[in-house]
Amino acid sequence: MGIEENKNLARQFIGRLTANDIVGALDLLADDATWWIAGKTDQMPAAGQYSKERIARLLRNMASQLPNGLKMTVKNLIAEDDKVALEAESYGELQNGRVYNQQYHFLLTVRDGRIKAIKEYLDTQHVYATWFQK
Repeated sequence: MGIEENKNLARQFIGRLTANDIVGALDLLADDATWWIAGKTDQMPAAGQYSKERIARLLRNMASQLPNGLKMTVKNLIAEDDKVALEAESYGELQNGRVYNQQYHFLLTVRDGRIKAIKEYLDTQHVYATWFQK
């Protein structure tokens, strides 16, 4: 795949997440894909390395807490070789009344038309305050 196809794959991935199509988003990942989320695992439970199966559980759990879904907007997108760098913002209202309005940087690695790896950088303090703080 070329750079434009890789960028389109990244847009499609974010679009499926926004549509709450978790199965469709996961279909864009290679079977052995990895997804890394920034943060220290002893300070933020969602941080760390995930397999496709494990990230599926996390995404389903998140979706269950967002009655109106999580709307994601791509702010910037650049690509080179097999890498796509994507800046995005999300907005969602949780069942607990908190608002999750996150800023992200995703680094995607594409192989054979599917996403092989994702590195997700985000505001870990906002994640903790919104999702985990009592």
